[in-house]
Amino acid sequence: MRFSSFFLLGIAMMFPAFASAQERIVNVYTWAGEISDDLIKQFEKQTGIKVNYSTYQSNEVMFAKLRAGSSGSYDVIMPSSYFVERMNKADMLAEIDKSKLSNWKNISAEFTNPAYDPEAKHSVPFIWGVTGIFVNDKYYNPATIRKWPNLWEARFYNQLLMLDDTREIFSMALISLGYSSNDSNPEHITQAFDKLKKLMKNVKVFSTETVISILIDEDAKVGMCWNGDAYKASRENKNIKFIFPDDGFVIWVDNLAIPKLARHKDEAYEFINFMISAESGKTTTMKMNYPVTNGAAIKLLPPEMRNNPIIYPDKSVLKRGQFPRDLGEKTLDVYEKFWEVLKMSG
Repeated sequence: MRFSSFFLLGIAMMFPAFASAQERIVNVYTWAGEISDDLIKQFEKQTGIKVNYSTYQSNEVMFAKLRAGSSGSYDVIMPSSYFVERMNKADMLAEIDKSKLSNWKNISAEFTNPAYDPEAKHSVPFIWGVTGIFVNDKYYNPATIRKWPNLWEARFYNQLLMLDDTREIFSMALISLGYSSNDSNPEHITQAFDKLKKLMKNVKVFSTETVISILIDEDAKVGMCWNGDAYKASRENKNIKFIFPDDGFVIWVDNLAIPKLARHKDEAYEFINFMISAESGKTTTMKMNYPVTNGAAIKLLPPEMRNNPIIYPDKSVLKRGQFPRDLGEKTLDVYEKFWEVLKMSG
């Protein structure tokens, strides 16, 4: 027995992987602020699977990292709708086996066959939201701000908070010109860039990470934000109002997906299935203040959230929305070059 113990100890020292062969892990890489620490801990306790959790601030960062050779380093990622489409074209995503997702039945019907991923073959819709206009009604009357072009008005000099997101900014500019947010016409994109240059004098700050605190502290009084952030800020500052622009807006969906080269796919399915349970969906909305695609979870929400028009707008409002689509790398490269110039001019 003694010989056997020393022998096994020696093997474990020589091959550390042998000693930890029984440990189950899942490497998760998602948008910051979309999965609560409480859910991570609950999943680990419930399944015994260790979660290595890291976050990113943009689809571009995530995509570049995986394309540079990190595809096998992550088991679950969270691409937005148009990046699901882009990653599918690049053959970077595994096909989703829904027989391994007992909670798939919780996904609302309107999200089960998205245009960016027909039949949701490579993605599981998780969180969604709207990009619109916020206004602090202590300083400005919301009734006078109904469309994106209002943000160019001289009264907003050095007042605007704008999202630090290339696609969001150009989508807003294209819509303000009467074009689709998915317009890839180079002439129209150039027009959008020229229009954005005129907006820069009104821009006080670009941010995606600190939006809520900026709204609460009134460091910016009007501008562009996501509905979930506006809702959360309004709970601390009652003057914050959210506007769904009359001329249209982007409806985004962040999806759970499995990279094609993921090393822990069984654990990935367990993680995704846990996240789309009714209780997890409820927790996500309660803690993150964003609407979920989980119809079963919505039924569990308190009425003040379930019926809140900022989080869950009426379907007649959503008809004005546009889902982002993949425009191809050539168009996105044009966006990025224009974006760099814009940021430098600010």
